[in-house]
Amino acid sequence: MTRQKPKEKPQRSCLGCRTTRDRDRLLRFVLSPSGEVAPDIEAKLPGRGAYTCISEQCLRAAIKQRQFGRAFKCEVAGMTADEVVVRIADSMNKRILGYIGLANRAGKVISGGSMVSDAIKSGNKPALVLLARDVSGTIGEKIELIAALNCTDCVRIMTKDDFGAILGKAPRSAIAIRSSAFVAQLKHEIERYRNFLGEVQNT
Repeated sequence: MTRQKPKEKPQRSCLGCRTTRDRDRLLRFVLSPSGEVAPDIEAKLPGRGAYTCISEQCLRAAIKQRQFGRAFKCEVAGMTADEVVVRIADSMNKRILGYIGLANRAGKVISGGSMVSDAIKSGNKPALVLLARDVSGTIGEKIELIAALNCTDCVRIMTKDDFGAILGKAPRSAIAIRSSAFVAQLKHEIERYRNFLGEVQNT
């Protein structure tokens, strides 16, 4: 029997740096009916798409060089890089919080510094630990060390107020998420968000 070759993923070029990547490793943009460039975070909106790397730097370069007008072959409505950056970051932030909320409703979330530390050291380790960016230095470093010693993924993201709000509780410095169907997609969304902010390298 002849083996079929794996189907190659569609590729597109970034308008900012001109690097060619798999389409699902890029940010997609479409043109709204009013002629504005609209971020398509989920890559589901109809119409012709234009792409940049998941990078604030590449997005700013594309806007500065007026690449979106060239990509859509028309004059696009005025937009500032700051406005688009804030819009994308906010959308990504909401998607991450949405997955945390789903995990919480499924009973997969542990919250609070001491409870998270105990969970990491237990026999039923969480699949992912999230630390608030504004966690105190002592607590944050302690949890990061425990996570590293127990080979548990640990990321600093959001704020204590963000965690508390999505869990319906007082501010939380750390949350842990047990293995579930939500973890892989949550990690993917966090990676995209951190790529966009330039915290990790987009490969």
